[in-house]
Amino acid sequence: MMRKSKNEEDPLKLWNPKTKLGLLVSSGKVTSMNEIFENGWKIKEAEIVQTLLPEIKSEVVDAGIVQKQTDAGEMTRFVSIVAVGDGDGWFGIGRGKASQMRTAIEKGTNNALLNLIPIKIGCGSWECKCGRAHSTPFKVRGKGGSVRVELIPGPRGLGLVAGETIKNLLTLAGIEDAWTRTFGSTSTSSSVAYAVYDALKKVHGLSIIEE
Repeated sequence: MMRKSKNEEDPLKLWNPKTKLGLLVSSGKVTSMNEIFENGWKIKEAEIVQTLLPEIKSEVVDAGIVQKQTDAGEMTRFVSIVAVGDGDGWFGIGRGKASQMRTAIEKGTNNALLNLIPIKIGCGSWECKCGRAHSTPFKVRGKGGSVRVELIPGPRGLGLVAGETIKNLLTLAGIEDAWTRTFGSTSTSSSVAYAVYDALKKVHGLSIIEE
């Protein structure tokens, strides 16, 4: 289920920037994510992304329990994998761990915001060539754990030919049309998510797959 990454109490109203970039954003001297990435600045505060991309959404990809045996007994922790995106070329994946599920999801969301990357969207399908930004500009592969994902440009109107998890992730990134192929243990949602993230990073890095 997708939701806004802002909390109900709107943490931006209470935000006290701790980094130079945070101060520049809160004062209005930096006004876009593109400016941050063009200058190679590292994002260390999730509120920076929430301020510049107020419509960004998040989705819990996977959540589970991990248990660890200690001298005091068995310790139970919750782990979450969260994806964030604005549906228009920005996407991130993060992991959170805590003693409560809600806190684990919040940590995962914040981590995903810090891992946000720009996505190159184009029209790489030989069947289309409409010139609009609706698919991947070329074929690309990504790997996460034992899972490999291949994203193939699709013609406009095709939609996303993919499983539910991948479809939701690509929608968050802003890709509307694509064929996909998966290999490996695709029942592991976290590995699928990181494989998609890896593929989308390569799209931005121009890692073209040769036929």
